[in-house]
Amino acid sequence: MTFTFPIIELVDRYAIAKLKQTKTKLNSNELEFYQDQIDKVNFLLIQQDFDELYSIHSQIWSLEAELKSGNEHCLPLEEIGRRAIAIRNLNNKRIQLKNKMAQTLDCPIREIKKEHLSE
Repeated sequence: MTFTFPIIELVDRYAIAKLKQTKTKLNSNELEFYQDQIDKVNFLLIQQDFDELYSIHSQIWSLEAELKSGNEHCLPLEEIGRRAIAIRNLNNKRIQLKNKMAQTLDCPIREIKKEHLSE
């Protein structure tokens, strides 16, 4: 069975899978699944943007770490708010990068947000 993702989803999921593999070493099958699909596109055209996308996911991972582990009670509310705003801003950059890569690779599917900071 062959699966096909729009570029905006493929690069995003591939970046997350690479990051998970780096952090946990528990998702080899997932990473291989996305790698097989990435190998079918001209990745060199988007390598720099992908590296930036990976960096964004890494920053989000770090910002969310204490929140996801249930230790948010150790953080002051101001810090939780600061992280939420930082995550929102990173997600806006993420959307812009995904759409840029789609445009570079002539994929017509874009992530569209109305009245959104990523516009």
